[in-house]
Amino acid sequence: MLAIIGGSGLTTLSNLDVSRREVVRTPYGEPSGALVFGQICGRPAMFLPRHGYGHTIPPHMVNYRANLWALHHHRATGVISVASVGGIRADLQPGDIVIPDQIIDYTWGRKATFFEGNGSPVTHVDFTEPYDRELRTRIQEAGAALGIEMKVGGVYAATQGPRLETAAEINRLERDGADLVGMTGMPEAVLARELGLPYAAISVVANHAAGRGDSANGIQFSSLEHVLHEAMGRVRSVIERLVGCQNGTPPMGMSV
Repeated sequence: MLAIIGGSGLTTLSNLDVSRREVVRTPYGEPSGALVFGQICGRPAMFLPRHGYGHTIPPHMVNYRANLWALHHHRATGVISVASVGGIRADLQPGDIVIPDQIIDYTWGRKATFFEGNGSPVTHVDFTEPYDRELRTRIQEAGAALGIEMKVGGVYAATQGPRLETAAEINRLERDGADLVGMTGMPEAVLARELGLPYAAISVVANHAAGRGDSANGIQFSSLEHVLHEAMGRVRSVIERLVGCQNGTPPMGMSV
């Protein structure tokens, strides 16, 4: 069963035919909200809002371990993370959809591993490719089949938040090789890896990052809602296709 974690701009999954909601208790505390189970075009899926259903949980206070443990416990076969980002790279414009392939982690103080405490052995996981290659390809193919343009590849800079970055910080991230900036990509990605969950991200550019484009003198918050509303409609279509909405049949080789 495919799991979708929604972020800013995707606090509900309107194309999910809901069958039940379940409050989950985990060894790591409570997830961001109840898991929502249902079907998309007759195929099972589950949804979890990363920031809670009232969008009340800031990025640095999300219980990432509880969220990923709950999805794994309910037998998710893969996780799609949807989140809004700021565009650093010059060709990224508000409304663009990006499938990143790398991460640089600038967060701090977040619970970033399941392997600690209670005599748990120190465990190192390979994180050379932080996003699952096959799942990224499936997202790309779903978008291509629908004629939805997506930027394939990019380095996601995960910052602490909840404040946005200074122009100087964005300059630093660019020098480090980052193309996108967001606040929730880590430790979500590495926790999924520790659990053996294929994980990939769909990043929606909500605005130019600080000091770039029309954000040269400040972020224009008034335009974000419209940009995200339109772009998330395309993201929902991609998710539908990914799950298998073409004539009710999953794409060849797809197992969700």
